[in-house]
Amino acid sequence: MKRRQLNATAALLSLGLGPCLSTSMAQALQRKDAGGEPATPGLHGFSEHLPPLNFQRPGEAPSGFAVELLRMIAEQAKLPLTMEVMPWPRAASSAAARPGSVLFSLTRQPEREQHFKWLGPISERRIVVYRLSARTEVKASDIRHLNGHKLGVVRESAAAQLLLSAGLRPDVELEVALDDASNLRKLLAGRMDLLVMLDWAAAWNLQQMKLPFATLQPVFELDSSKSYWYGLHPDTRPALQQTLQTALDQIKRDGRYAALRQQYFR
Repeated sequence: MKRRQLNATAALLSLGLGPCLSTSMAQALQRKDAGGEPATPGLHGFSEHLPPLNFQRPGEAPSGFAVELLRMIAEQAKLPLTMEVMPWPRAASSAAARPGSVLFSLTRQPEREQHFKWLGPISERRIVVYRLSARTEVKASDIRHLNGHKLGVVRESAAAQLLLSAGLRPDVELEVALDDASNLRKLLAGRMDLLVMLDWAAAWNLQQMKLPFATLQPVFELDSSKSYWYGLHPDTRPALQQTLQTALDQIKRDGRYAALRQQYFR
């Protein structure tokens, strides 16, 4: 549901959005059918492995709360939809290069604002620092007072950017991994002392490992000020953006959103 930054050009590259402002994209979105009307748009979702929001098991279709919600939105809006799950840098660059793309799940941040048309929110985002419940000697009050403990985080995630900007260093204070499951295995193996994870992801990954949620103990909340959103291609027509937002709002009003949450976040 994770990422990048610098000056104008570097910000685009660090977000994986280098090619996103090409004239050809804008022209592609203006194509018209034989009758002179704008062609019916289709959506193509690009996402990463971030369960339970978005993931894909081998040999299966993409799944997860944000995936299923996007399917509902497309169906409500009567739009065709395809989706792919891939590593985050490739997902971001692929979405930037394709009109009609939807990149998710995105933390909505000021440096990303102009690079997308926004659809959402998908869900709240509460990032927590955990320790193993058995390790009562591990104590920390905030990221400035880790007391020499090593902290695990997912590479290129928004949480990682926050920690790096606070001055924490990879391989010194930070243990970096490709995904939450890898970090949790490292924590269980004693390779680090603390773990940064979305609260829903912590519950999900423990469930997948058949471990009780009491295996982890919250130490402090890192961030709960932002939400997860869908990032529409920046050349998305305002009318299409509004159609999709109206569809999402209807899904939230009629109970389908709440029912879907129950499937993933019980």
